[in-house]
Amino acid sequence: MFNVVNRLLWVIACVLPLAAQAANPSALWNITDGKCVPNMREHNDPAPCSVVDLSGGFVILKDLIGATQFLLIATTRISGIESPEILAPNAPNYWDRAWRMRVMTENLAGRPMPREALSLAINAPNARSQDQLHIHIDCVRRDVRDALAANRDSIGQSWADVPVPLANLHWRAFRVDGENLGTVNPFRLLAIGEPDAGAAMAKHGLAVVGVTWSNNVAGFAVLDTMVDPSTGSRGSAEDLQDHDCALAR
Repeated sequence: MFNVVNRLLWVIACVLPLAAQAANPSALWNITDGKCVPNMREHNDPAPCSVVDLSGGFVILKDLIGATQFLLIATTRISGIESPEILAPNAPNYWDRAWRMRVMTENLAGRPMPREALSLAINAPNARSQDQLHIHIDCVRRDVRDALAANRDSIGQSWADVPVPLANLHWRAFRVDGENLGTVNPFRLLAIGEPDAGAAMAKHGLAVVGVTWSNNVAGFAVLDTMVDPSTGSRGSAEDLQDHDCALAR
């Protein structure tokens, strides 16, 4: 086990190259596969990641952007939402794992957060810099939280338009009930339930926001936005998030 000084030096040595290589689409993969995973295997230390779950197939890394943003990154080489591997029958449910890791965001926010304040997002290829599957874990924007609360009764268990824009983008939504996602995989919900989505996942950005429905049932709004050159939409689901986490204040 590294001592505290060595650990700090390790984190600095690993994170600085990530900042310097922001334009390198393999930077997250290099950190995950080249540093976090081998360090966990050899020293039982996840640094520079916060968590390495080898059996679950993911790491958790604090993002350089924002006060409370973490990334769940796959430990296998998968580019992103467009990759066929995410729809394989035995594919991990990265979304359920990401939701359970929201405690990392809460810890940096300084207090437990209501589910309505927390969100997950994966961007379309047009709206990302990294070609390694990663899900953004962070607070949701206040205006998005309020809009979803005001329109929650319009969200059902089939894909339908959200009546109002969210972060100035058009979205479709699907209702999921439960404290956690469990076996419900938003990738599969999108691929199976949206016309032509399964063959064109690269055109979609996908988000999950915690919701308490009007009958006091805990659940999630699964939200899909599409790349649309006519409106300038790049499929950035991350636009729903607030990396300064105003809802914690």
